Amino acid sequence: MRRMIEKFIPNSVRRLATDERGVSAIEFAMLLPLMVTLYLGSVEVSQGIAADRKVTMTARAVADLASQVSTINNAAMTNVLAAASSVMTPYDVSKAKVTVSLITIDGNSKATITWSDSLNGTARTKGSTVTLPSALLIANSSLVWGETSFTYTPVVGYVISGSLNLKDQIYMRPRLSDTISRTTS
Repeated sequence: MRRMIEKFIPNSVRRLATDERGVSAIEFAMLLPLMVTLYLGSVEVSQGIAADRKVTMTARAVADLASQVSTINNAAMTNVLAAASSVMTPYDVSKAKVTVSLITIDGNSKATITWSDSLNGTARTKGSTVTLPSALLIANSSLVWGETSFTYTPVVGYVISGSLNLKDQIYMRPRLSDTISRTTS
């Protein structure tokens, strides 16, 4: 009986050592968490990049629309700011702050806010001083300043946790005149 046990155990151990059934399942189980993390991470990062691109496009769109006129009234400004909703789609525009301002640069290269309007935010104070890049400080000129900020929260939140504050701005010269007057009618 002892010989039988000695003979049986080594064969069992030898068979177990050479048995390859289930190896793929074990390898898959070991790699699954890494694969899921990579997949969800790439989805979250790509959606974050898309949201950041929408922020840039919104800032550009509102500044571009405002720079195409010589006079802008309340109805036209409402339309300009409403365009932000279209550009931000499919993201929730209520999480975005969009501001359009006119900056006037005087003969001494001092830049101040002439008028400002905002969607979901606070308009800049009329007469407040603005610091501009030196390349934009051209005496006796104006700039349309479009600003957008957006709080992006990932849908899954597996790799990127919390919210990201995305923002962008752009300066444009008025196209039809040296300045753009703001009326209330």
